[in-house]
Amino acid sequence: MRFKDVFAIIGPAMVGPSSSHTAGAARLGRAARQLLGCQPEQVVITFYGSFAETYKGHCTDLAIVGGILDYDTDDSRLVTSMEDAEKMGIQITFKVGFGNYGHPNTANIVLKHGDKELTMKGASIGGGNIEVSKVDGYDVRFTGNYSTLVITHIDRPGMLAEITGLLQREGVNIGHLSLDRKGRSGEALTVIEIDNPITSKLIQELQEMQQVKEVRTVELMKRG
Repeated sequence: MRFKDVFAIIGPAMVGPSSSHTAGAARLGRAARQLLGCQPEQVVITFYGSFAETYKGHCTDLAIVGGILDYDTDDSRLVTSMEDAEKMGIQITFKVGFGNYGHPNTANIVLKHGDKELTMKGASIGGGNIEVSKVDGYDVRFTGNYSTLVITHIDRPGMLAEITGLLQREGVNIGHLSLDRKGRSGEALTVIEIDNPITSKLIQELQEMQQVKEVRTVELMKRG
């Protein structure tokens, strides 16, 4: 069982009227940006539930775009994020979604840069906290409260054991792990939240593993 940290109890330092509608939205945007790995050229954001009803009044649109520009929750530039994105030539489209969306503060984010594309679905669950539930069509779960590894690989016997074994050898403690796959012996996505900072050495070792296709990271928490 995990215990909530101070961030979960009092919320983050932030710009905006609501930890759920602004701070959480900014963190969703940053998570998507980090997964894409570069500044997007095109952005499509679909809001669901409460987000869809109030995103303009609560500045959720500014916050999530600011996050996509990699602005943190307390960055004063959040209020000018739409203008900043326009100056950068980023095309942004907002949509309102319907149907089964789970949490009322849910957003689906699609980012494109050239041939690269990232689709991420997540929710702002209160106090500035988020929960990501889908990445590129895979069912996942991570919160952004920990250093996060997102590993695309081929599903084969022993693959997960090799990944976790490597982390053990490097002295990395796993907080949470989720895995989804497209089929037996097909492509899979493993998401691992860890207690340690992510190093370039660790990323390189994971990338060099047989049948690992891509290693992405999400680091939302500031470290002293």
